[in-house]
This record gives sequence, structure tokens and C-alpha cells, in this order.
Amino acid sequence: MRLFLVCLTLQLLVFEPFGLPFILNVAITVALVWLYTFRGGVKSLIWTDSLKTFCLVVSVVLCICYIASDLNLTFTSMVRTIADSDLSRIFFFDDVNSKQYFFKQFFAGAFTMIAMTGLDQDMMQRNLSCKNFKDSQKNMITSVISQFFVILLFLMLGVLLYIFAGSQGIQVEKSDELFPLIATGNYFPAIVGILFIIGLISSAYSAAGSALAALTTSFTVDILGTKGKTEEEIVKVHKRVHVGMAVIMGLTIFVFNMLNNTSVIDAVYILASYTYGPILGLFAFGIFMKQQVRDKHIPYVAIASPILCFILQKNSEAWFNGYQFSYELLIFNALFTFIGLCLLIRKK
Repeated sequence: MRLFLVCLTLQLLVFEPFGLPFILNVAITVALVWLYTFRGGVKSLIWTDSLKTFCLVVSVVLCICYIASDLNLTFTSMVRTIADSDLSRIFFFDDVNSKQYFFKQFFAGAFTMIAMTGLDQDMMQRNLSCKNFKDSQKNMITSVISQFFVILLFLMLGVLLYIFAGSQGIQVEKSDELFPLIATGNYFPAIVGILFIIGLISSAYSAAGSALAALTTSFTVDILGTKGKTEEEIVKVHKRVHVGMAVIMGLTIFVFNMLNNTSVIDAVYILASYTYGPILGLFAFGIFMKQQVRDKHIPYVAIASPILCFILQKNSEAWFNGYQFSYELLIFNALFTFIGLCLLIRKK
């Protein structure tokens, strides 16, 4: 999804002005990600991570400064303007049936982070590259603190972009297109857009790169199997799978672009509710239960849980007096998986 957002931004900023198709954009982007993983490693990950953070933070700060200057806002009046905007509202306790109800968003966000953190190769590599356990703990704490302020900057920019767009009469169908439209409209100096694109691309490359590497390794080892094969044969198969996975990733982005009718951030969390649910259920079962299960039936449970969630989401308003599921569907997905695994426990 992050890679799709990069392709979308590059299409608006670079490829569309030259009349180049989206499929070419995707092919070039995925090819570069493939090269990144082919020649990458922990060092390249740390360097790109530092680069993306620097570029994104600098571009966000510059954008905030330019918008505030254009709207004649001092720092105090800017904070007051953001606080007064409906877009900066956090607490929604009015309607429990609403998708924006606070506790739905809060618990969904917490459990999504639990599921994603253990599966984020970038985050794990950063911790593993530390010298010892204590340094790894320090890294996690400092990351949380720094991310809090970075996310706060992005949220402030988001509100200011909409206020700025309203003052300039700019209209957008999807929120993903707001920044690229303003960046290409000569409202900011070119350096702001360039830094943002560099940060966005490096961010997506590290995310997509780790996903591509994980998929390749998992498919090679767990699906095709390496038993009885020589090191040379494994390397040869690994390279072929790597190329195949890159092609699949590119096709997925292209198809998603045709089907998607919502913002990318919304699409990310909707998909996470379905894909991370079974993994969260497996994590929970592994931590809290010590019994052995019938392994060969686990994939059926992992597929059945999202299907049950889809049925639940589609019929929730009719079944539960207008209740609408939001991203908290992830918790129910994990719960269904946990119950399914309990049913698979082997009897002594």
C-alpha cells in the first residue's frame, strides 16, 4: 500500500506531465525495489531509514512554515487554528455505532501495532543491529518518543493542508492527492516537493523491500522447501522466486489502482483488519496456550476467520441495530482464529 502511494504521487508529479502510463510507473518502481532488496542489507536499511526520516521531517516542517506564512499565522495562532478545526478532533463518544467512535479506533490501533511490530522486518532489524539487549530497549523507547513528535507534525500538516486548500479553492476527490496537487501548483518552492518525494520513496522502498524479501524467503523455504537441495540450487530458486514476487507485487499495485475507491490509509487499515487478524490470533494462542494443535488444519482456520469477519461486517447494521464495524474487526478476526485453534487442540 505504501508503494502504491509512492506510485500514485510519482504519477501525479512526474509521469502524468510526460504522458507516461501508470503501468510503466509501477514497473520502474518495483524494479528499483527489487534492486534495493537484491543489493540491500542491514546497513542499507539503516541508511535509508535515516534518509527518509530526515527528508520527510524537513519537508513537513518547511510545508508548515510556508502554509502558516501564506495564511499570515504566527505559531500561537497556527496552533489555535489547528485546535479549532473539526479535522483535529480526537475524541468521538457521541455514537457507538459510528466508525469513528473513540474506543473502536483506540483498541484497533493498539492491536494493529502489536500485530505489525513483530512482523515489521525494518523495526526488528533496527533492534537486532544494536550492540546489546539494553541498547535495543533504548532504541525502542527513543523510537516511540521520536515517532510521537513526527506523527504530530504530519497531523498538523494534514489540517493545515485542508485549510490552505479551502483558502485557495482547491478541491480533491481523495485525500492522497491533496499534497501532490498543492506541491505541483507552484504554492511551495520546488525543494519542499523534492524532499518529500525523496523521503516518501525511501520510506516505501524500505517497507516494500522488507516485504519482498520476507515473501521470497517464506515461499522458498516454507512452500517450495529446501530439504535435500544444495546451496547453489537454493540460491538459484531464491533468485527466481524473488523476480516472481516482484512481478506479483507490481500487478497487485496496478489492479489495486483500478479497484480502489477510498484513501490509501483507509485501505491499509481495512486490509490489516483482515490480514493481521489470524496472525494476531496465532500470536495470542502461542503466548497463552501450551497445548499442541493439529498443524495441518491451521490454514483452514486462518482463511475461515477473515471470511466470518467479512460476513459480520456486511450484516452488522442489520444484526446489531445499526452498528458499523471499523478497524476493530481485527480483534474479532483474532478472536475467531484463537477459538478455531482451541478447537484444534490435540487430545492426549
